[in-house]
Amino acid sequence: MRKTIQIKCIRRANHWKPRGSISHVGGGSLANRWKLELDEVIQKIESGDCMFFVNVDSDPVAVKVAVDREGKKYIKTAADGDFPTHLLRLPECP
Repeated sequence: MRKTIQIKCIRRANHWKPRGSISHVGGGSLANRWKLELDEVIQKIESGDCMFFVNVDSDPVAVKVAVDREGKKYIKTAADGDFPTHLLRLPECP
């Protein structure tokens, strides 16, 4: 059964490169926080093990894998254009 997981925060790697700026995502509650590296999130999405989402204006929006011009994979929401705008608006993970 595929898990559905809400992303509530991000960790930035490169602030100057919007598509490649997310190194980790995280979520959970104060008592049960989690954080995953970007490569693991991409693997879980592509394998179908997990479906990640973020809330945009209180509505869940799916996170998907995209590929930049250089062939590097990154994540963005289904509501984003070329840049992961909705993910980049999330707070930094502790």
